[in-house]
Amino acid sequence: MKTWLITGASSGLGLQMTRSLLARGDRVVACGRRTAPFEALQPDAGERLRVARFDVTDTDTMRREVDAAFAAFGRIDIVVSSAGYGLFGAAEEVSDAQIARQIATNLTGSIQLVRAVLPHLRAQGGGRILQVSSEGGQTSYPNFSLYHATKWGIEGFLDSVAQEVAPFGIEIVIAEPGPTETDFGRGLDHAVPLEVYDDTPAGDVRRAIATGAFDLRGDAARTAAAMIQVADAAHPQRRIALGSIAFDNIQRALTQRLEDLQAQQALSLSADRP
Repeated sequence: MKTWLITGASSGLGLQMTRSLLARGDRVVACGRRTAPFEALQPDAGERLRVARFDVTDTDTMRREVDAAFAAFGRIDIVVSSAGYGLFGAAEEVSDAQIARQIATNLTGSIQLVRAVLPHLRAQGGGRILQVSSEGGQTSYPNFSLYHATKWGIEGFLDSVAQEVAPFGIEIVIAEPGPTETDFGRGLDHAVPLEVYDDTPAGDVRRAIATGAFDLRGDAARTAAAMIQVADAAHPQRRIALGSIAFDNIQRALTQRLEDLQAQQALSLSADRP
């Protein structure tokens, strides 16, 4: 039996993972802004389910709840950072308040969760952090610039942290799902559109989202199962692309970046001191 702490557990992939883990007999600290989704799980799970109510943007409350969870269960094997949402709009369209909220939730909130759990993971001799990122941590779509900023940002942060904490037996895994049928689309924060973007790629994506033409090929239950499988694995890779769209888009993006890098080798090396 393993013990998990999952943020964003009240909806989407976080809730899907919580249900699956409790069903197989594990213990879960389910963290979310809403606790109602956990009420149906409590009777069967009993003491294996601990509910923690907080918003990841409230760092002080999050730290208190994390400390209490480790104290209650003694050990937490896997921390899943799943809280987040998408801000939808061209960079010129989104408001200052929307930008601040997106960064505070997806980037700063995830950073502070990692900082909160690291002392406990060190003290217990190791553990694993599973960050739910997105294919949008390595690729990009028009109208998701601020969302991408947070996902690219958290992946860079965790690449560095992984090197810092490896000597303590702490491992980092980054899950990168493609477009998946979850509450994510319904939870998008939409900017007020500017007409000037109607006939641009940003307008094309806006229409695809509005009409349902945007391809949501990923299955939530299968994606959650794959993330659990990766988190359980003895030696998982750092990044895991989930879904055919994610795999194809990330492969295309990495191939193009590698080709661009190789093409500039002479210019790149010329910047060294003679």
